[in-house]
Amino acid sequence: MRVHENSSAHTFLALSIMSLSSPHIYAAVHRRVAELEQRLEAAENTVREQAESLIRKDEQLRAATQEITEAKDKEMYYLHEKLCKSEETIQRFQNMVKERDGMIGQLQHRCQLLDNICKSRPLLDSMLSHMAEAERLGPVIRIGDPTANTSLTDGESNCSPNRISNHKDFSLSEDDMDDQELDEIRFGTTV
Repeated sequence: MRVHENSSAHTFLALSIMSLSSPHIYAAVHRRVAELEQRLEAAENTVREQAESLIRKDEQLRAATQEITEAKDKEMYYLHEKLCKSEETIQRFQNMVKERDGMIGQLQHRCQLLDNICKSRPLLDSMLSHMAEAERLGPVIRIGDPTANTSLTDGESNCSPNRISNHKDFSLSEDDMDDQELDEIRFGTTV
């Protein structure tokens, strides 16, 4: 009988303690849940802010990359145009140099011809002087020979200075022509 009574007393005591401590337990659990909810909300806010920040940074990086790409494309287009113009200028200069080289070659050849003419000029002047003197002397007439050949005086000689001066590949200098005219006036020779 006493054993049964002691057991009932213990049960009543345990129920009393549990009934007294239940509000405290609920309050502690409620506080813990509220604290965890606040921490979870703070963590969610942090994650959301970080995600938004990453999105903004990504957009900024995309815009910067696009701007750099466009600037590079413009620079490459400008450099390509400049390169094409430079190549055209170089080609034009190369053609000019080639043309000038051809002209220089022609002028060098003509210069060589003029040098040769200048070197031969004294000999030609001397020869023309002798020919003019021979022309002025006229033919040798034999005494008592009325049928002597007078082709040098009657006709125009092939060695006449005037005939030589009229040749398309040769010309007397102005001094030579003046000397010839003076000699013709002095000796009365007409050709």
